[in-house]
Amino acid sequence: MIRKVLVANRAEIAVRVMRSCREMGIRSVAVFSDADRKSMHVRYADEAYNIGPAPSRESYLNIEAIIGAAKASGADAIHPGYGFLSENAAFATRCQEEGIIFVGPDPYAITTMGDKIIARQTMIAAGVPVVPGTTEKINDEQQALEIVNQIGLPVMIKASAGGGGKGMRLVRQIEELGSSFRRAKSEAMNAFGNDSVYIEKYIQSPHHIEFQILADNQGNVIHLFERECSIQRRHQKVIEETPSPLMNPELRREMGEKAVQAARAVNYKGAGTIEFIVSDNLEYYFLEMNTRLQVEHPVTERVVGVDLVKEQINIANGNPLPFRQENLRQFGHAIQCRIYAEDPDNNFMPNPGVISHITEPHGLGLRCDGYVYEGYEIPIYYDPMITKLISWGETRTEAIARMKRALYEYKITGVKTNIKFLEKIMDTKDFKDGKYNTHFIENNEEILHASRLCGTECEDMAIMAAFVDFLTKTERIQPPHYTGELGSNWKDFGRKRNVLRL
Repeated sequence: MIRKVLVANRAEIAVRVMRSCREMGIRSVAVFSDADRKSMHVRYADEAYNIGPAPSRESYLNIEAIIGAAKASGADAIHPGYGFLSENAAFATRCQEEGIIFVGPDPYAITTMGDKIIARQTMIAAGVPVVPGTTEKINDEQQALEIVNQIGLPVMIKASAGGGGKGMRLVRQIEELGSSFRRAKSEAMNAFGNDSVYIEKYIQSPHHIEFQILADNQGNVIHLFERECSIQRRHQKVIEETPSPLMNPELRREMGEKAVQAARAVNYKGAGTIEFIVSDNLEYYFLEMNTRLQVEHPVTERVVGVDLVKEQINIANGNPLPFRQENLRQFGHAIQCRIYAEDPDNNFMPNPGVISHITEPHGLGLRCDGYVYEGYEIPIYYDPMITKLISWGETRTEAIARMKRALYEYKITGVKTNIKFLEKIMDTKDFKDGKYNTHFIENNEEILHASRLCGTECEDMAIMAAFVDFLTKTERIQPPHYTGELGSNWKDFGRKRNVLRL
């Protein structure tokens, strides 16, 4: 049985995993880079080990350093979180070689689903619909031109080893094909060390919908319904919700069955996500599988009532799933907003720095998964996401209203954030009506970036004015009619009243 887990990650997700470990009576071990010595996950863990300098490649991507920390701490298992080494088959293999339990799928599933071309081939063989396109890598521009002539424009050029929007190029005009092909390959090589790319038909008005799955070692595979992830910037998700406003019961059942089918095709174990692209007319296609926990998993936990981290650990312990598909239900509606230290009015540029003040929202139906605190300096080396804010309501309308209230209450100074930008999304008609796709932000750009001068800047000025007023009212001053020791405004007021009485 697992008694001690090393979390091979940082910040919010590390804290989140450790919380479930604590509830299960499992000790947690943190690893940290030089830049993260004061991070919340280091403070929260039972033990913590430094694994190297700030750059990820020298710390959080350093397999041998992490394995060394696991052995030094006596950890039974390693939970990879998401990002970094979470979908690295070589890391999972090293854990096996050292007799350390990897809380995730086996290397075969990671390798098969991590390569987008192999994943497409596997899904076609399993009878899961995929977006029309190639099932082999494209070697040169001439071959790319031949493929485009066959399937027609527009198309997406994608990195086979890709993720996070890297190595992707949308081609709408044939004149763009050559330069887009070269840029996609170059970016893929820089990001993943693999320049293999493939081409697939671009779905107009796409909706990004994913299904959460769990699979144990006894052959049981279930899904925990869908998440709507269509609000994105630069192919990165910003807001997620469940249930999806696009879905109907028949489509939900059919896509859920295909998601389970996809997981069975690679003999999957653990928690994973099957991602689909869905068109306006509800035609759906397999996009990719994430062989790890997703950033947006809390909305599923809130609506379905299952702690996914605990289930990951239970599966890693060899336990069967404690429920069947027919036992699972969606109750209410949940929305997640990703809070970033970034400037939405400056092309979403990251804005690291020291947090001078933070007030997190509280109340019924709210969950705040974060890692920052007053005085903490957000490092420049990592993703700028600092918090995941989740609201729940019995209806979608109530969940939106609760999120609006939470965003209004959430105050951070010292760094710029996207909180006001997210507030505007909640007020946008397309979002409130549930009628949006992956083009939402660009389609509503004027609304979302309107009145820039009355956004964060005005709020900052109001906070400063209030602080100056506070100092003015509470500082110790010398009253003009009093020659004794310095007093407060309250004493001065009392003395003035006495003078008036005389």
